[in-house]
This record gives sequence, structure tokens and C-alpha cells, in this order.
Amino acid sequence: MKLKLASAARASDIVKGLQRKGKKVVFTNGCFDIIHAGHVRYLDKAKNLGDFLIIGLNRDDSVRRLKGQGRPIMPFAERALLLSFLTPVDLVVGFSDDTPAKLISRLRPDILVKGADYKPGEIVGASEVKSWGGVVRRIPLVRGKSTSAIISRLNDDAG
Repeated sequence: MKLKLASAARASDIVKGLQRKGKKVVFTNGCFDIIHAGHVRYLDKAKNLGDFLIIGLNRDDSVRRLKGQGRPIMPFAERALLLSFLTPVDLVVGFSDDTPAKLISRLRPDILVKGADYKPGEIVGASEVKSWGGVVRRIPLVRGKSTSAIISRLNDDAG
């Protein structure tokens, strides 16, 4: 199994090639810190919306700014490796910004996916994706499955 990690420039070339062949590229993003069953189900549903699934993965500095000190639990390289081993995932692209807006604009996916916990107006990149004819989809999450819930449970057990 090889690591499915690519630079934004390489990913952009891959997307263009796939789209020229009529393939639908799906993009989602997240921290994916402590990958769990909810993530796996979400990514499987995202992949089923198109032909090729790209994950925008927050780098460690981005996760720290968004989630606070002590995060991520797992460093970027490990999170990228774990995502690479998931069947639905075709490519992982790291980003250091607080949002994937620049990455989405560069890749120009056909389908942008986020969890249903996001309201339509809160989805970063939605207006851009729609502007080039793409679609935005929200996927229901698995209740009770979150990295924050796992960390909270571990802290409760330790205390």
C-alpha cells in the first residue's frame, strides 16, 4: 500500500485529468484526528457521490489553531497514512490554512461534501463550487461518533 498523499499542485493536475475523462471528483476536508467508525462511514458515503475522493487534511498547525493545545492527538503523517489505507480515499492533500478555501479553489472539485452538522451557509467553498457548476452535499453523521467524544471519554476514564 502506498501513501496517497499529494501536493496541491499534483492534486490539481490529477483533478484536471480526471475531469477531462468525465470523472466526478469529490472533495471533503477535516482534521481526522483519531480516525473512528463515523469517519469511515462518512468517507464511504462521500466516495459514493462520485468517482474520485480527495481529502483536504488539516496540517498540525491548523488543527492546533482550530482545536486548541494538545491537539492533534495524532501527527499529520500518521493521519495521512491512516486515511491512505481507507478504501474510499483516493488522495490526501494537506493544508495549513484555517479553512480549505484556497485548496478548494485550486482543485475545483465537482462535488463538495461536508457533514450534516454544517448549515448550508456555513460550508466553506460552497459558493465557489457552485460558481463553476459543481454541487454541495451534506452527509448525515453517525450519532455519538466524534473525536471530541472519544477524547472526553478517555479523560473521564483517566480521572
